[in-house]
Amino acid sequence: MRPTTVALFTPGIDEFAIGVHDGAAFVGRFFVDLFRRPLHVGEIVRQCHAVGYRSLPLITLTGLVTGLVFTQQSRPSLAAFGATAWLPSLITIAMVRSLAPLITALICAGKVGSNIGAELGSMKVTEQIEAMEVSAINPFKFLVVTRTVATTLMVPALMAYCAFVGLVGSYLNVHANEATSLEGFLKAGFSTITFLDVGASVAKSFVFGFSIGIIACFKGFNASSGTRGVGIAANASVVLAMFVIFIEEVLIVQIVNWLRGF
Repeated sequence: MRPTTVALFTPGIDEFAIGVHDGAAFVGRFFVDLFRRPLHVGEIVRQCHAVGYRSLPLITLTGLVTGLVFTQQSRPSLAAFGATAWLPSLITIAMVRSLAPLITALICAGKVGSNIGAELGSMKVTEQIEAMEVSAINPFKFLVVTRTVATTLMVPALMAYCAFVGLVGSYLNVHANEATSLEGFLKAGFSTITFLDVGASVAKSFVFGFSIGIIACFKGFNASSGTRGVGIAANASVVLAMFVIFIEEVLIVQIVNWLRGF
C-alpha cells in the first residue's frame, strides 16, 4: 500500500516537535544556570572580545557601504520631488530603526554563530565536553552561558557602532553632493528620531544577540558524532539564527507600531 499523506508528514512533524521541546528545555536550562556560581566573568570577557572586537572590521565596512549606497540610491527618488533636503532624515530613520540592528544581527549570525556552532560541535565530537564533566566543571555553564551572555551584550554595542558608521558614510555622500554641513546633517537627521526608535532598536539588538548565541550553542552542543556533524552544526546555526532574526524583526516592528499609536 502507498503511504498516506499523514504518514508521509508524521516523521517530520515528530522531529519538529522534539526539536522545539529540546530547544525550550535548553533555553530554560540557560536561565537556571545563568545565576548560579561560579559566574566565569573572565570567560565572559574573553567571549565579548571574540564577538565584538573581531567583528569590528566587517561591521565597519558593511555599515559604511550601506550608508553610502542607501543615500546614493535614495537621492534620485527624492530629487524627483525636490526633496533632497530630506535625505539626512530618511537615512537616519532607516539606519536607527531597521538597517543597523538587522545588518549587525545578520553579520553576527554568519560570523559569530558559525564560529560558536563549529567550536562547540568540534568539542562535542571529540568528547571534550564529556571530559569537562569528569573534571567537575559544568560544561553548559562554562561554554553555553558565557557565549550567550557575550552575544547578548555585544550585538547592541555593535549595532550602535554600525549606525554611527552608516551615518558617517551617508554624511560623506550628502556633503559631497549638497555641501551640507555636519551640524545641518545631524539636526535634520535626528529631528524625527524619538526615544521609542532608539529604545526599540536596542531592545531588538538584545533579542537578536540572545537568539544568535543560544541557537549556535544549542546546535553545537548537540552536534552528532563525526566531523560531518561539525559542519552541519555550523551551517544550521547560521540558517536557523537568520530565520529566527527575521521572525523577531517582524514581531517587534508590529509591537513598536502598536506602541506608536498611544
